[in-house]
Amino acid sequence: MSDFNSVISFIKEQYNNKDFTPLHAPVFNGNEKKYLLDTIDSTFVSSVGAYVDRFEEMMCGIAKTEKAVAVVNGTAGIQVALRLAGVNAGDEVITQALTFIATVNAIVYNGATPVFVDVDLDTMGLSPKALEAFLTDNAELREDGTYNKKTGKKIAVCLPMHTFGFPVHMDELLAVCNKWKITLIEDAAESLGSSYKGKPTGSLGKLGVFSFNGNKIVTSGGGGAIVTNDIELGIKGKYLTTTAKVPHPYEFVHDEIGYNFRMPNLNAALACAQLEQLDAFLENKRELAKDYQAYFLNQGIKFRTETPDTKANYWLMCVELENRLERDLFLNDTNKNGVMTRPIWQLMFRLPMYANCQKDSQQNALFLEERIVNIPSSVR
Repeated sequence: MSDFNSVISFIKEQYNNKDFTPLHAPVFNGNEKKYLLDTIDSTFVSSVGAYVDRFEEMMCGIAKTEKAVAVVNGTAGIQVALRLAGVNAGDEVITQALTFIATVNAIVYNGATPVFVDVDLDTMGLSPKALEAFLTDNAELREDGTYNKKTGKKIAVCLPMHTFGFPVHMDELLAVCNKWKITLIEDAAESLGSSYKGKPTGSLGKLGVFSFNGNKIVTSGGGGAIVTNDIELGIKGKYLTTTAKVPHPYEFVHDEIGYNFRMPNLNAALACAQLEQLDAFLENKRELAKDYQAYFLNQGIKFRTETPDTKANYWLMCVELENRLERDLFLNDTNKNGVMTRPIWQLMFRLPMYANCQKDSQQNALFLEERIVNIPSSVR
């Protein structure tokens, strides 16, 4: 297929035939202005305030975890989650090369080295089979954990990412990690509202991290959250992200190197108003996904859908083209005609700073890189 005019027309119809259709725009139809004005009137606009506490409580309810820690963005959340999981300078963290760069940058912020393992074709997320094969070929299990036979470094954490909100095969991935004594942390930045076998993403690993950037299904402008069922880890996370300050009536006491990664109360107010609408946003997007699926089936184009035993939030919806040439034609035609589309990310090992990282064959990641395109996915 080389003429995408009908596709362009259909997408535009979903958004009232506007001259420009963005990839994912925020919707502010709830209490956003009310809560923001309330925050301004309270004068607590920075890192302390009632909406920060409320946001953390709401996130515990949504993720079904014991603790949630509000942070300034998802990248900072991953950085701290890795530290909480015991990642030290010189360790290795296994992740996927098919991801947004924040996943990998957060590993390096801890002085650790990323190792890239392939993804599954159906989830576009880290593959349990590829992970098991990589560890069998390259790692050895010791009493205190798993070590890379080629580098001698400890493999401390496995960091899968739920690509575009499609959950990875968590049971199988956890089984491999448990066998090899590797802690699993979920990069759930894109999967707020998604679930795996009835359990929210972010709640299945030791820790999970969400993003509330302006392009996410729910936004706080800028913000993130760390969630966990380990109460002590959650308390430690709050302490580290608030400059490792020890409570005292008036003295400034800091007994560890921490981070100023606090979410301002203004952002938390916006997030609370948005979270109140999450269920409606999810239902709206699932209806859009059904309409897209039916339409693209008639066009002979594969529309990506959730896998069995999962419920995806359909944050960014995507199609799979036949090859790189068709992908590029699709990207050119849609963008030229005011419909914003984007290719899936360049694989991380293509970037100069990660070119020398260890990786497996990346067969599936390479296949997807050449074919996957995100299409407009905003709430209608």
